[in-house]
Amino acid sequence: MVFHQPSAPLRPFIRHFLIMENREEMVNRVVPDTALVMVFRFQGQVRFLSDGYTIELPPMVISGLKKSVRLVHYLKETGAILVVFKETGAASFFREPLYELFEESVSLDNFVHPAELSLVEDQLSEAKNNVDRIAVVERFLWSRFTGRKPDGLVLAAIQNIRETKGQVRVKDLAGSLFISQDAFEKRFRNVVGASPKQFSSIVRMKSVMLGARQQKTFTEMAYDADFFDQAHFNKAFRLFTGQTPAEFFKSPPAW
Repeated sequence: MVFHQPSAPLRPFIRHFLIMENREEMVNRVVPDTALVMVFRFQGQVRFLSDGYTIELPPMVISGLKKSVRLVHYLKETGAILVVFKETGAASFFREPLYELFEESVSLDNFVHPAELSLVEDQLSEAKNNVDRIAVVERFLWSRFTGRKPDGLVLAAIQNIRETKGQVRVKDLAGSLFISQDAFEKRFRNVVGASPKQFSSIVRMKSVMLGARQQKTFTEMAYDADFFDQAHFNKAFRLFTGQTPAEFFKSPPAW
C-alpha cells in the first residue's frame, strides 16, 4: 500500500491516490470514511465479502459513503489504484446526484461510456509503472472535469461538523450558515454524497477511534461521543467496524 499525491491542479479535489498491490491473497476491513473512492484495477481480482457471499467487482468502480464496515477481498497478484476524493471533490467530476451512491459501489460504466473506459483499461495495462498508471488516471479525471469548484458553504459545514466531532444539530448548522434546513440538506447531499446527519455520524465514530489512540477507556469514549450508555455505544461501534471495541483496537484496519 503506497500513497501518492495528485498533481497540483487536482489537489483541491483529491486527497490522495492509494496504490494497492499484493502478491498473496488478503482481506481488508475497511471502515466508513467521509469521501467517495474511485477504483481502477489493473490486474487480478477484487471482491466484496458480505454475509457469506462474494461479490465480484468490475475493473473500474466508484464507491459512495457508507455507514457500516466493508470487507474487501484481494486475490493473489492484484493491483489497483484508488482515487480518494476530498469531501467535496467528486462533485467536480460528476453531474449526477452523488447521494444515490450512498452505501453503493457501482461500475463506472453507469456514468462513463464503455468505449472510454475500455481505452483507459488498455492504457493501464500498457503502463510500465505506477507513475504512468497515475498519469492515465489523471488524464481520465480531467476528461470528466465539469469546471465546478468546491462548494464554499458545504466546506464550511464540514469544518463545523469536524470541530464538533459530529455532534451538531443539522438545524443549528444550517442556521449558522444562513440557509434554510431543506435547502442546506439538498445542497450537502448533492455535493458530499450523504446527508449532513449521515456524514456527522461517520465523523462522530471516527473521533471515537482517535480517542483510543489518546489512551481513553471505552466508557470515556462513549461519554465523549455523547452516547446514551455503553450498550448503545457498543452497538453503533459494531455496525461501524464489524467488531467490538476490544476486538477492533487489537487489530485495526489496513487502511
